[in-house]
Amino acid sequence: MPVSIIVVTGASGAGKTVAVSALEARDVPGVQCFYFDSIGIPTADVMERDHGGPEGWQAWATNQWLARLAALGSGVRVAVLDAQTRPSTVFAASGAGNSWYPHVVLFDCSAEVRTARLCGTRGQPELATPRMDSWAAYLRGQADALGLPIVDTTKLTIEEAAQQLQELVRRLENSNAPQ
Repeated sequence: MPVSIIVVTGASGAGKTVAVSALEARDVPGVQCFYFDSIGIPTADVMERDHGGPEGWQAWATNQWLARLAALGSGVRVAVLDAQTRPSTVFAASGAGNSWYPHVVLFDCSAEVRTARLCGTRGQPELATPRMDSWAAYLRGQADALGLPIVDTTKLTIEEAAQQLQELVRRLENSNAPQ
């Protein structure tokens, strides 16, 4: 049976990585978690030179990840990828719907909470910018337009966000039809 891949997307500070990490710590049988940024993020110059810019690199890297996850062995029923990527890129990837099933969930929160997280616990105030706010709004617009599940982490604890993610994973385990 093909693996179901759930891509957890959202702007920096929305709670993706902490929720995926908390899900991973639960050691759910048949579920394996992966982190997009673990491949490393090239400089803007390298992205421009090799891929025509950040969007081209993001699409290339997303496709690389999805091909890798689609090739996982039968011990993995659901692969969860923490990735800050466009839902449209996931659905357009090679093999989507044939050799693997694509699913995307958006993690989102208010701009105020995202800024507080980035400037506080994350220690990355340089990411709390109007550009990040625009990226979050863009992702929310895509999720709304595509009818994707949205986990609003504004008032959730890490465990509550992980629980909502685990419930989505359970639904995917029971149905390999695109959500």
